[in-house]
Amino acid sequence: MNTAAPAANRIAERYIDAWNETDAGRRLALLKAHWTDDARYIDPVMQGAGHEQISALIGGVHQRYPGFRFKLKGQADAHGDNMRFSWTLGPSGAEDLVEGTDFVALEGGKLRVVTGFLDKVPVGA
Repeated sequence: MNTAAPAANRIAERYIDAWNETDAGRRLALLKAHWTDDARYIDPVMQGAGHEQISALIGGVHQRYPGFRFKLKGQADAHGDNMRFSWTLGPSGAEDLVEGTDFVALEGGKLRVVTGFLDKVPVGA
């Protein structure tokens, strides 16, 4: 049994909360609370470093997919300062259109580096 799973799930849920936050000020506060100052995010289509750049990336997703929500898919898995979890993205109340898996390096319980992979992306998305 993975005893790190409950803590990993809380971290993953806080990550999802930041990605679902549409208000830039509240989103930045979430990033400052749960990501290190030198945090980095990278996936196949975008990358950023620091709270402000990462917040801008998230804001761009909200502009491209208005009304879409991220959800944690399954349980997060962790060992040491590393974790992984999967997520879905889709319109509220409808089928999820995008799925991904993120790998995270933690520092002091905060997200330091997030490397995202897109597992399912519809054509034209």
